[in-house]
Amino acid sequence: MVRSALEPLRSLRQKAPSAFAPYVPAASVVLASLLAALPLISNKGWYPDLGFLMFLGWRLLRADPWPGWWAAPLGLVNDLFTGYPLGYSVALWSATMIVLDLIDRRTMWRDYWIEWMLAAVLISADELLQWRLAKALDLAPPLVAIVPAIAISILVFPLAAWLVGRLDAWRIGR
Repeated sequence: MVRSALEPLRSLRQKAPSAFAPYVPAASVVLASLLAALPLISNKGWYPDLGFLMFLGWRLLRADPWPGWWAAPLGLVNDLFTGYPLGYSVALWSATMIVLDLIDRRTMWRDYWIEWMLAAVLISADELLQWRLAKALDLAPPLVAIVPAIAISILVFPLAAWLVGRLDAWRIGR
């Protein structure tokens, strides 16, 4: 019998290794944060914070893969690789986790559009807080210069949510 070259990939499609499955959400957020180390050069800062988008995607899709305290170490990893001041993402991601926990307790259901709107509000808050921090350090561009970054991040969020959905389906073996 001839074995296909794709045989190892087919076994990956079936189910994630059970020992690694609980860590897939955190690993995907760390890998998304590592993408900030790619040699993209821009003086406008138009690219989204991919680690935050993946974090939001996982938290909005499923609240159960990780405890709330994981926001701090994941935020620290994001701070180390994106160049934000240490503690910025730690505080923002922890606050995001608390806000989303409070929203989960108050709502019975959410659909796709409500989650996208919620993500848009949180992404906008993230970008505005980054701008406010830069302004405190006298490094801020004009406020209108962050509008494209906010728009691009909001428009990229559905792609991050789709990727999270595919990773979750692989993780639980559907």
